[in-house]
Amino acid sequence: MPVVTEAKTLIEAIENAKNELKTEKIIYTKKEKTSGKLFKSTMYEVTAISEIELMDEMKKYLKEIIENMGLTVQFESSKREDTYEITMYSDNNSILIGKNGQTLKALETMVRAKMNIEWNISPKIVLDVENYKEKRIEHLERLAIRLAKEVRATKVDAVLDNMNSYERRIIHNKLSNFKGVSTVSEGEEPNRHVIIKAE
Repeated sequence: MPVVTEAKTLIEAIENAKNELKTEKIIYTKKEKTSGKLFKSTMYEVTAISEIELMDEMKKYLKEIIENMGLTVQFESSKREDTYEITMYSDNNSILIGKNGQTLKALETMVRAKMNIEWNISPKIVLDVENYKEKRIEHLERLAIRLAKEVRATKVDAVLDNMNSYERRIIHNKLSNFKGVSTVSEGEEPNRHVIIKAE
């Protein structure tokens, strides 16, 4: 559960919150309170939650959304550096993923927005459905190599389908050292795509 602490300095209020939550890893919002007319004094109020509880809040919110879609879901979660990673397993993974991962991306956006409203933070969240992203990366890398070989052989540029920035980066990275071709992104979001060009 979140805790609220108050102190004369922000550092002290944060330390009090860490002590109450019994962890160094917290997320907090702060508020300054000024009292007195002649001799003004400022107190800092901190509302804090542990990172573990924040992860639980994300999963609880996701579960609510997904159950409203008529699906049951289970989670595996971890925190890597500053990124919260949640893998979902449901009785219909294809619905959770959506076309080209669009539903998955929408769920990420909704969770981030909810945390922003409640905690005034935009955490880095990576949602996955039963290793869909790993398989998607492998598929995109294979596609990039196959098309690059064609472009190099025929000298005809290849225009790929529209992709989000994450997917475009996979193509660019995979072909960064591929001799005989270069890659550029063109178009405006959400219609931005990669072109593999012959050199």
